[in-house]
Amino acid sequence: MARSRPEDAEQTTEDTGRSAGDSGKAGGDTGQNGKPPSLWRDRDYVVWWSGEGLSSLGNSVSTLAFPLLMLHVTGSAAQAGTITVLHMLGRLGTLVLGGALSDRVSRRLLLGLAALVEALSMGAVAWLVYRGDPSVLGLDTLAFVSGLGAGLRSGVTSPVLRRIVPKERIADATAQGMGRDMLAQLLGAPLGGLLYSMARWIPFLFDAISFLFITLSSFLIRRPLGPDRQDDGEDRPGLAADVKDGLRMIRRSDYLVFTLVWGAALNAVAQGFTLLFVVMVQHRGGGPTTIGAVTSLAVAGGVMGAVLGPWLMRRIGARRVLLLSAWLFTASFAAVAVAPRPWQIGLVLMVGMTSMIPMNVVTESYEIRLVPDAYLGRVAATGQFGFQAVQWTGPLVAGVLADSLGVAPAVLVLAAAMAVLALTLHLGRRRLALLDVPLDQVQELPADDAGPVLTPADDAVLIRSSKDRTG
Repeated sequence: MARSRPEDAEQTTEDTGRSAGDSGKAGGDTGQNGKPPSLWRDRDYVVWWSGEGLSSLGNSVSTLAFPLLMLHVTGSAAQAGTITVLHMLGRLGTLVLGGALSDRVSRRLLLGLAALVEALSMGAVAWLVYRGDPSVLGLDTLAFVSGLGAGLRSGVTSPVLRRIVPKERIADATAQGMGRDMLAQLLGAPLGGLLYSMARWIPFLFDAISFLFITLSSFLIRRPLGPDRQDDGEDRPGLAADVKDGLRMIRRSDYLVFTLVWGAALNAVAQGFTLLFVVMVQHRGGGPTTIGAVTSLAVAGGVMGAVLGPWLMRRIGARRVLLLSAWLFTASFAAVAVAPRPWQIGLVLMVGMTSMIPMNVVTESYEIRLVPDAYLGRVAATGQFGFQAVQWTGPLVAGVLADSLGVAPAVLVLAAAMAVLALTLHLGRRRLALLDVPLDQVQELPADDAGPVLTPADDAVLIRSSKDRTG
């Protein structure tokens, strides 16, 4: 398939191999104290952050309302779970496709259209519920379509963020995005319950409107979002070849291979723990209200972790942040198993989430800096696909362990699994050599397709100071 032409405003940068964060106005600016200006003074970033934040809030609202609606319509908990699974399947179905498309067609257009698909599907749900007696098949179909749009939008998120944010502020932007999403979860559940109690269709209309803000913000951003135009006169290979190129790019870096596999395992363990902590609170005498309060404490810890992540990276280094966070997260698992009261479980979870978010900040920030702009959509989407494709195994295994061993022993088994993951960070020291380099000095992987798979020794060449780069 020939490459679609990006919008005329997307001009080619002087050096298509350089970091896209260098091309924006904020990329080279510094304040009076020699530090780059605050991201909150950057109009494009504020527009982007606000649109994504409203969308996250709307998604949190509908995430609560959808199961409640299905329970009302069918009275079946299985149906309530099915609609969530269908949304996840739809998202997985287009995630890698979205990443491949973001490296060949206008990211601005792709972002706006994907969000519009989500807005229309949620608007249709609101309309069906407003009319009364919505069909289960119709609701399931719309949830699946919404997931398709979500997958496309997720595939373009990292490349767009890299074009907006200067390279020295990638960690701050990543952390602020995670903190924003955590805050949306904190506010979304009570807001969703309030809107649903007013009328069952209102949460879905709210979610539909929130997606429209992403579409609007995508066209209000002034910076070129890429991808850069290639005027070599040659037809570009099809999407399947693009996906293979993305996988080949991952294989060329020990860091990317390691963090992809390690992150997928971590995600599965964390998802299993999410299930067990709810069961543990119930075993300790907590009801639905208590579970909600404990969850709020955990989310609050995530917000604190988003604030601390970049600050810790600058002061103790990315590798130490990753190691410290992994072991604290492991300790929180074990502490939950022996905490006698629900409120104590909540405090432990707050510490656990405070430590988990910096892990994500480190791994995602270095991935964004390492991968060339022309490949970032495919690489980021492949990573997300890997994480989400195995996450379902966590709750399944955790449930089996809880039924056969008991809840507390099952939590300890997951704690042991997390300890193994933390230990592998020490054993994989050479594969994580990239983390010893300051984030703004990370050298991009070469964008040519002919290079061999890299060894750890080769990585040392790629991560020299960006001041020594020849382009």
